[in-house]
Amino acid sequence: MKTPRLALLAALVLTSLLPVTAAAQVKATLVADVTSVQPGRPFTAALRLEHTPHWHTYWLNPGTGLVTTLAWKLPAGFTAGAIQWPAPQTLVDKSGTIVGNGYEGDLLLPVTITPPATLPPGTTVTLKTAAEWLMCEDSCMPGNAELQLTLNVSADAPKPDATFGPRLTAVLADLPRADAGWQLAATRSGKTITLTVARVQTGAHTPVNLRFFADDNLVAYELPQTVTPDGKGGFVLTLPVSPDGPQDAKNLAGVLTSENGWRPDGVLRGLRVDVPFGQAGQVSGLPKGGSQTRPAVAAPAASLLGTLALALVGGLILNLMPCVFPVLGIKILGFVNQSGHDKRKVVMHGLVFALGVLLSFWTLATVLAILRAGGDKIGWGFQLQSPAFVFTLAAVMLVFAMNMSGVFEFGLSATGVGSGLQMQSGFAGSFFTGVLATVVATPCSAPFLAPALGAALALSTVESFAIFTAIALGLAAPYLLLSIFPGAIKVLPRPGAWMETFKQFMAFPLYATVGYLVWVLAGQTGDEGLQNVLFGLVLVALGIWIYGRWHAPGASAGRARFGVAGLIVVAGAGLWLGWPHPVGTATESTSATPAIVWEPWSPEAVAKLRAEGRVVYVDFTARWCATCQANKKLVFHSDDVLRYFATNKIATLRGDWTNKDPRITAELAKYHRSAVPFNVIWLPGQNDPILLPELLTPGLVLDALRQN
Repeated sequence: MKTPRLALLAALVLTSLLPVTAAAQVKATLVADVTSVQPGRPFTAALRLEHTPHWHTYWLNPGTGLVTTLAWKLPAGFTAGAIQWPAPQTLVDKSGTIVGNGYEGDLLLPVTITPPATLPPGTTVTLKTAAEWLMCEDSCMPGNAELQLTLNVSADAPKPDATFGPRLTAVLADLPRADAGWQLAATRSGKTITLTVARVQTGAHTPVNLRFFADDNLVAYELPQTVTPDGKGGFVLTLPVSPDGPQDAKNLAGVLTSENGWRPDGVLRGLRVDVPFGQAGQVSGLPKGGSQTRPAVAAPAASLLGTLALALVGGLILNLMPCVFPVLGIKILGFVNQSGHDKRKVVMHGLVFALGVLLSFWTLATVLAILRAGGDKIGWGFQLQSPAFVFTLAAVMLVFAMNMSGVFEFGLSATGVGSGLQMQSGFAGSFFTGVLATVVATPCSAPFLAPALGAALALSTVESFAIFTAIALGLAAPYLLLSIFPGAIKVLPRPGAWMETFKQFMAFPLYATVGYLVWVLAGQTGDEGLQNVLFGLVLVALGIWIYGRWHAPGASAGRARFGVAGLIVVAGAGLWLGWPHPVGTATESTSATPAIVWEPWSPEAVAKLRAEGRVVYVDFTARWCATCQANKKLVFHSDDVLRYFATNKIATLRGDWTNKDPRITAELAKYHRSAVPFNVIWLPGQNDPILLPELLTPGLVLDALRQN
């Protein structure tokens, strides 16, 4: 289970109170591969982390943890590169649960240091860096150290360090990289990624225990990965997409590890992966433009007819998927209500429903074809990557659910339930139900459907349309067969009072669908955006209730008009309020002003920033605190406040008290406070902070800051 970042940081603060010292678990030192520095000649320094057994630190994409960082303080003219990360390993706790990506044992994290060419020989230089890391076993605690290394400057070529010269040479040689013996390609379909690893050169060496680590959290680090030999010495990996990863990723980037290395001599434990989705990957290790390429993903081994069969079966099974199941109640009630009517018209309803499904799938195929022609790399359910589409779909599902719960009786012909579904006027309802079935089916990928969709997204436009048609026919088949063979409807119970109970019961799968869509939106919008979505849906529900209450059958014309007006105004306000915006970074700003970036609060962070002479603004808050949220909207959406913070480089820390945190409780108690919001300002040179009142205004905050 993933640990949210704020909860993780709260846990770090709590566990740091344990009677265990950082140095006892991870010892940090700064080392180099040389004993002296030659002017202008780069060399390698490294952060050495010696882990106590069973303790670990984290890789550049840590999973649940925090990445190790270095902040260099170098002599004038020196430059330091980024950390060069060795291949990571999967970190597992005592219960066998994967908790992240990182390292154990004696670790070297190399960095290239380049001295200036004008460095005078015969002098000494001191390299300084501030290292920060997170170390975990059963509990986690932050670690940090101020490290330095002094080296002589010599005009001669530097000699390797007897201990760390050979070790760093070996580490650098084994860093993840491309290799000419292997070719990589990737495709993405729905919630899975397929990584193809093809052997280019014959050889007896077979990599074992493969594991992919994504640079950007695109692949869920904690879920199993399927590895299948391709029969030619290569492999096909099926990787689960993380709901927290980038939604618009165009390529797969990361490290593919092998327990026994990718080369016959056992070296190169990590193979660097960086390939675009849906395109042939360049042969690893060859220059661009080389001719040794293979298709990124071949169509299924069977012929197109076999793929169409898979698509048909997959569409059929879609009827049983959670995405589509809520619509079953709508259509089943429609068939029960139609029993005993003109058989020809029953058949027509089935055909119209199937037409709605077909036209919807053809529309989806057309959109996919247009986007692919424009160069976009997209997959099944791509429209759910749009927060606006997801919110609209959630609102529509909420309206259907409230209708089935009996809140209002509008749209019976559209939903296909109740006495309003008449044979003469219900064709629009059957068609719309087919459209709805397609819309809610797109998040799902039923068994047999994944390979068919993969082919549809890679084949020609005509073949893609054929596959989408087969999926549509599979989805519509049960209803189409029931209408063509109406005798089968006799198996269903006769219309009666049970229908109302069944209808109301089937509203709950629709409410569950709304809950799922809101969960999707939680990953696409920030905290404030999600809050607006929730309140927006509440207003939509209120507008529907007003309509149902004042527009009931038999209501007077004035009462009915009030119901319609209430629906338009209140539900419209809900749609306006809840209309989502994609999440950006953890900042607060308007489009015209700089952003405030909040860092997690800790006494150590306050002390460090004060030592640097910074003005420090601390906001103790909680998600459940309504006053806190009001302060945030009023103060930190003010252009004047945002500009002042940016211009004066004010450090901003946030103590999140949403969950219990003894350190925040103790900090509040120091100032005789027991509740949030609580905002303090530390000014340089002053021993005590400025305490702000609970209710804030931009003027109050700016007046306090200007006392500096």
